Amino acid sequence: MAAIKVFGHPASAPTMRVLLTLHEKNLDFEFVHVDLMSGEHKKEAFLARNPFGQVPAFEDGDLKLFESRAITQYIAHRYEGQGTNLLPADSKNIAHYAIMAIGMQVEAHQFEPVAAKLVSEQVFKIKKGSTTDQAVVAEEEAKLAKVLDVYEARLKEFKYLAGDTFTLTDLHHIPTIKYLLGTPTKKLFTERPRVNEWVAEITKRPASQKILQ
Repeated sequence: MAAIKVFGHPASAPTMRVLLTLHEKNLDFEFVHVDLMSGEHKKEAFLARNPFGQVPAFEDGDLKLFESRAITQYIAHRYEGQGTNLLPADSKNIAHYAIMAIGMQVEAHQFEPVAAKLVSEQVFKIKKGSTTDQAVVAEEEAKLAKVLDVYEARLKEFKYLAGDTFTLTDLHHIPTIKYLLGTPTKKLFTERPRVNEWVAEITKRPASQKILQ
């Protein structure tokens, strides 16, 4: 039995974030499906793993974690020498690490909140039989466009958002981008040449393909 366990749902972007990291590291793990439809994540057994009742939760032996970005950083550091290096090439260089940290903060606070609203309106509402609110889509697309303009400028200087190597900064974007590429919002990526190249590069990775199927 694998020492690493992930408790989550395969359609959850935060769960995907953790699974991507494990696949990049070529680590064995056990996936424990949490039934969100039945509210399993709000029941006592799961709340013991994450008191906020959100997937994923994570175990590595006796260590128990929650919050996907904290989990991915733990994996990247704990298993730095295994599989893909997801930290800056010189992970001991504080300046390089700070640049990656900025990228992770931008993803968490500028990109993801807007992108997640667009996914909710254009993917999950439709799956539930509801109607997309086009006014909300227009408002959030305008916000996302501003973020992607910053990315376009950054990607004119570097291949990836934190420099010339693939890091957690890039990886954290993949799950939500995966959903948006199946919506009209895809145009915001394709009309920006550098962003479009970056999206193609990060979504074609073998680890990405495992969760994007």
